[in-house]
This record gives sequence, structure tokens and C-alpha cells, in this order.
Amino acid sequence: MKPKIKIGICGYGNLGRGVEAEINQNPDMELVAVFTRREPAASLKIKANVPVVHVGKAAEWADKIDVMILCGGSASDLPAQGPAFAKLFNTVDSYDTHAKIPEYLAKIDEAAKAGGHIAVISGGWDPGLFSLMRLYTGAILPSGETHTFWGKGVSQGHSDAVRRVEGVANAIQYTIPSEAVMAQIRSGESVDLPASRKHKRVCYVVAAQGADTVKIEQTIKEMPDYFAGYDTTVHFITAEEMARDHSSMGHGGHVLHMGKTGVNGNSQVIEFALKLESNPEFTSSVLIALARAAYRLAEKGERGGRTIFDIPPILLSPRDAAEEIKNLL
Repeated sequence: MKPKIKIGICGYGNLGRGVEAEINQNPDMELVAVFTRREPAASLKIKANVPVVHVGKAAEWADKIDVMILCGGSASDLPAQGPAFAKLFNTVDSYDTHAKIPEYLAKIDEAAKAGGHIAVISGGWDPGLFSLMRLYTGAILPSGETHTFWGKGVSQGHSDAVRRVEGVANAIQYTIPSEAVMAQIRSGESVDLPASRKHKRVCYVVAAQGADTVKIEQTIKEMPDYFAGYDTTVHFITAEEMARDHSSMGHGGHVLHMGKTGVNGNSQVIEFALKLESNPEFTSSVLIALARAAYRLAEKGERGGRTIFDIPPILLSPRDAAEEIKNLL
């Protein structure tokens, strides 16, 4: 019997709790420890009967963990934690600031090679599965155009970015796609619009007592890489309204690719869609599969930064290649 893959979790918010739950559905893995910045670390109450360790002591666990899953936010956690942990562990994260992924990957690659590890970045469904679908569809129908629509749903990364704005006590952000534009593409019509014209962003914010709501709204709407250029609406609500009306973590979206084939220019449309009741739990499931792949790549002696583009699909599966070929191919 093969030994179980030993998993560490860094960060215990919605994503970290999701990873903990999904490990229980993967019998080839076991949770070894949860790492937190809380003081004292023992104050963090988790479901699993495993040690809770302050993040400052992570280096002491370098030989006890096969893959560390980093569950912090992309705005400020992962830019610092990603390279630091890649020197100590094989890692997987869900860094989702699309415009900065090449820069982040370069730093991760340098750190992972220096530490002798594999570090898989930007796992999840977008970036992640949707990225892969954009690659596949564009390769299959190169004479065409790809469009990605997100929502309607809660964006964890954007919500986290809003919560970090000075004066914000709590916040949630919804991305809402244009149904009219999606219908145009499904009909085979070419659409030349940026993502900011195909979506709206709606934020619900609980302001801290005495906070400047005008400044908060301005800061959100002008935030680069997240809200700048989008039709963004900010609603200020009470903590009670937040708890009552905005506890769902659903999300989803579509990758639509319209292309032409043959001498007659026949229209071909490819669509990949997700409808998720829990965004963090689904993202956690993707991270778990990538952790398995990272472990296998490391076992083969590979080192450095990777994205989902670099992962052979068979390495994601808990089953062996012969079984998957027989049942799925």
C-alpha cells in the first residue's frame, strides 16, 4: 500500500476549511498540520484532530509535509508567502491576480528551484480550469475568439481585496455577466468587447465605525487589476444584513469559444460551464488534485514553478493510468 500524501494547510479561512473537508474525500491524502498567523495559534479551532502551528514555525515542519497548500489571499498574502514557502515545501496556491501571474510565477520558480521543490501556482477554476479551456479551445479552433464570463457569484479574490481596504469591516463582491453578450456569442456572432464591458461588479460593504464611506467607495472603484474600468456599484450595509443576506458562496461561469472551420467557414461553438454552490469548496477540490500532481512531479525529481498548463492530466487522478484509459478514454 502506497504511503499517504502528507498535506499542510496555511491559512484557515473559507478556502482552508474547504481544503480540510476535501482531504477527507481523498483517501490517498492526510492532513498533517494547519498553519496560522493567529496568536496564540492554539486559539484557532479546527475540525481535524491535527496540530495548529504558528506560521513562524513552518520551517520546523519541512521534513514532515509533502505538499503545503497555501490558502491566503492574492492581494497581500501570497505575494509574500508563496516564494517563502516554496523554499521550504512543495506548494500549491490559488493566486488569482491574472495580470501579475507571469511576475509571480517568475518569483515562485526562482524560490522553488532554490529550495529544491515544485510549486504549482494559480490553481482553481479561474485561473485554473478556465485557463485550460481557453488554451484547448484556442488550439482546436485557432481561427476564432475566446470569451470568459464569470458569475453570477461571489468572487473570493475580489471580496478579499475589498475587505483589505482601510475602513472596511466586512465585504462581499458579486460578479454579474451580461446574458445578452453571451447569447450573441452562442449564436456565432463575433463580439469585440473587453471583460469590463461583459460584466458588472457589485460590492456589499460593512464599514467600520466612523469610516469614510466616500473614500472607501472611491478606493474600491479605482483599484487596479480588480475594479478599475468596470461598472462597479458599492452598497453599504449593516453587519446584520451581511450575515442575513450574503452568506452564500456560490459562483460559476462560462468559457465560450466561437471559431470557423472548412473552406465554407462553418461556425463552431465550444462552451465549458461551471455552476457552483460553494466557490471555496470547489476551488479546494482543484487544489487537492494539483497537490497530488505536485507530489508526483517532485517524486520524479522535477523542480521549479508550474501552472496548470504544465500538469499532465493523469497526474491529477487518484487512479492509475491504465484504469483511467480503460474507463474514460
